[in-house]
Amino acid sequence: MTTSSMPRIDAVDHITLGNGLQVFVKQDHRAPIAVSQIWYRVGSSYEKRGRTGISHLLEHMMFKGTERYPEGRFSEIISRQGSRENAFTGRDFTAYFEILAADRLPVALELEADRMTNLDIRAEALSTERGVVLEERRLRTDDRPEGRFLERYAAIAEPGTGYAHPIIGWADDINAIDEGDLIDWYQKWYSPANANLVVAGAVDPDEVFGLAQTYFGMLQGSPAADPSDPPPLEPPGERRLVHRDAQSRLTHLRLGYRVPSFATAENEDEGYALMMLAGVLDGGEGGRLTETLIRRSRKATVINATYNGMTRLDAEFTIHAVCPDGHTDRLEESLRSQIARLRDELIPDGELQRTKSQLIADHFFNMDDIFNQAMQVGMLEAIGAGWETSSAFEHKVRSVTPAQLQEVARRYLKPERLMVGILCPADAGNEPL
Repeated sequence: MTTSSMPRIDAVDHITLGNGLQVFVKQDHRAPIAVSQIWYRVGSSYEKRGRTGISHLLEHMMFKGTERYPEGRFSEIISRQGSRENAFTGRDFTAYFEILAADRLPVALELEADRMTNLDIRAEALSTERGVVLEERRLRTDDRPEGRFLERYAAIAEPGTGYAHPIIGWADDINAIDEGDLIDWYQKWYSPANANLVVAGAVDPDEVFGLAQTYFGMLQGSPAADPSDPPPLEPPGERRLVHRDAQSRLTHLRLGYRVPSFATAENEDEGYALMMLAGVLDGGEGGRLTETLIRRSRKATVINATYNGMTRLDAEFTIHAVCPDGHTDRLEESLRSQIARLRDELIPDGELQRTKSQLIADHFFNMDDIFNQAMQVGMLEAIGAGWETSSAFEHKVRSVTPAQLQEVARRYLKPERLMVGILCPADAGNEPL
């Protein structure tokens, strides 16, 4: 393969090894740094009740060592290279990464190849990591009213899917998982055929492909497994959750509409349109929500709209607000009016162009970081949307029309797809909020 000395900013080189491992390379030669990421196509959405949290718990166990590199040795070697490493678990993937000098890339690949198939899962190590995970759950969720609320919200908003349970898992499931469960999960999902290697930075694609073949090419493992998702359910109509929490000092209102992701949309243009609609509502200080509900009417002290289309299953278009007086009825009415306006009126050209410019600027600012460049490729591949989605971003955003935005708002931002969640202090009582 011949590579240009000045590759396009959106160019990605790709091969698939004989064992099924996919390798993606994105060049950026501005600094002599490389990012290596291994993405396994498994996360909390692949889990069933009784085994929730097993993907995240296995992520912790991946740092407990192999026969060749016992516990602590992996991190010691990476540290001695002047590098750093970590991992993260999502709903649709588990990923491990190293950030290091480009000429030290072989070290990271050798270590990752070893623990892809040779992990040593022991009961003693599991006992330690189980305690770490339960403490993490306590700090992030059990001791925080917002965390307790969001778990309850997801359970109702995502019926029939793996998104209904938390990534970290339910506490009783975490306590029930044993080393046999982890070994089975590891052997089923951690194999070359179920993984993507993404390398970004000051690297040559041919050299990376050669290194991948050297360290990963001889590995064997299970074939890529089916996540066995149940058939998708139509949104069951408008739902409502009111969670009164003794530790909550503020009242939060959350409106979430079930919408397609980039992976599930019938037409990928719908994903860009939903992103644009969120930008119209929440375009910083100039967004409609800030202007009308914070500056003018003071019905909210904090407000934002988001669309995260980077999911394997359907996504959510969300508006979140903090209500200063605790009475959410007026705030909710105003938010519904803003959604109705998206359905009923074409967005003026000036407002649309401002939103497009902001989205494109934010995208390129984010892509200035080589870690984020690798993240974008890895995430798009993990959810099944394909890395090419990112390369088309600017063109797709500029191509969205007011009529497309209105059509998508009418199709998806309607009450039948709505989940309303309210978090309020326990002394709010039972009167209408």
